[in-house]
Amino acid sequence: MSTDSNLTNSSRSLINGTHSCVSRVTRFLNNIDKKKYLNAFLSVYDQEALARAQHIDEKIHKGTAGKLAGLVVGLKDVLCYKDHPLQASSKILDGFVSQFNATAVQRLLDADAIIIGRQNCDEFAMGSSDENSSFWPGTERY
Repeated sequence: MSTDSNLTNSSRSLINGTHSCVSRVTRFLNNIDKKKYLNAFLSVYDQEALARAQHIDEKIHKGTAGKLAGLVVGLKDVLCYKDHPLQASSKILDGFVSQFNATAVQRLLDADAIIIGRQNCDEFAMGSSDENSSFWPGTERY
């Protein structure tokens, strides 16, 4: 089965009411909580994601939802998300809050994706294994 058919099946289950965005986000939040020890997420936007999921469920019911409605996304800590922390997994940027959305983030939001949190990565994205993050291993952030 291709990724497109998974997204298509997922979208169908939201449209026909077998699943909801809220239940999907809740399932992801539970999974994130169970696996905190992985330190994959530096921040989890639980209440914000649930509120957005409820709003998108309403848009789906009205038939006005975007193409990515219900897609739950974690952003690597190098993508700007307005009014949210951004550190590039570096302690040097501790306390920095983004003043704008990156183009990729804005496009996800415009298409009704749900951003669930900020994910760990190598410091300043200079690597591929998360081994060079200031927050790995064992430094719980949320």
